[in-house]
Amino acid sequence: MTSRAVAPGKLWAISDLHIGYEENRALVERMHPASGDDWLLVAGDVAETVADVRWALGTLADRFRRVVWVPGNHELWTHPKDPVALRGVARYEHLVEMCRELGVTTPEDPYPVWEGAGGPAVVAPLFLLYDYSFLPPGCATKAEGLEYAHGTGIVCSDEYLLHPDPYPSREAWCRARVAETGRRLAEIPADLPVIPVNHYPLHRHPTDVLWYPEFAMWCGTSLTADWHRRFRVDTMVYGHLHIPRTTWHEGVRFEEVSVGYPREWRKRSGPPGRLRLILPTTATATATATATATATAAAAESAAAKSASAPVAPSGPEATR
Repeated sequence: MTSRAVAPGKLWAISDLHIGYEENRALVERMHPASGDDWLLVAGDVAETVADVRWALGTLADRFRRVVWVPGNHELWTHPKDPVALRGVARYEHLVEMCRELGVTTPEDPYPVWEGAGGPAVVAPLFLLYDYSFLPPGCATKAEGLEYAHGTGIVCSDEYLLHPDPYPSREAWCRARVAETGRRLAEIPADLPVIPVNHYPLHRHPTDVLWYPEFAMWCGTSLTADWHRRFRVDTMVYGHLHIPRTTWHEGVRFEEVSVGYPREWRKRSGPPGRLRLILPTTATATATATATATATAAAAESAAAKSASAPVAPSGPEATR
């Protein structure tokens, strides 16, 4: 029997670079692969202006064998300081064309297959948005949720800067993206595991640690709640929460890979801007996955998911996240 030759290199991920901060821009300037065969997954929120996004992705694309990017909410803002005043779908399409000029893979491109250590696995960059279905406790509708959020003062700046044009609402844009993306994921060969990369988690459980639960409304959609099982997910890569950690849900690894704002990462142990290793999977991660998958009681499974790694205490999601 002939064994498959494993290509060298590792699959890394990072998100929420927010290079509008000089300290974060300096982190990107210092980011380099461990080898010339490494890939980097960038799970959104690079910057607010097209010029800054171009600089960051271009810098990384010159260093890594492949860079895969998905948009965060900040890239989609029509920000007053950005001379590119495009809105909604037109802005997203402009960013996609820019990425193609740089050789960066986007959600609109064929899904690449990672053939290195831990592979093969399909890397699926996703753009799904959110639909306000992660409602705060006691709220039954989007209107009730927004009223509650305005009452607490925790309102995402998307409400003022992220325009859905030509869709009538952000949730309508979300539903369209979910439908198209689900169709594409269903076409992936059944013998290949999938590593989805999305700015938001596919399942709500990572938002359980938010200090302000109302912020979860801007953190995903319940339409993808079963995707980690339905599409054979190996590791779900996401950002947005600014709480870098590993959790497990129903035996599937969820990896939050964000850098966050300087005032946040200064409080954490270890050097800032560290890339998160996605593949090959570490022995610790494998052991944790096995323990989680064999839990029989729902309460035990929930406890295992929360203790898979020590959560970084959130400093509280700002309205701009």
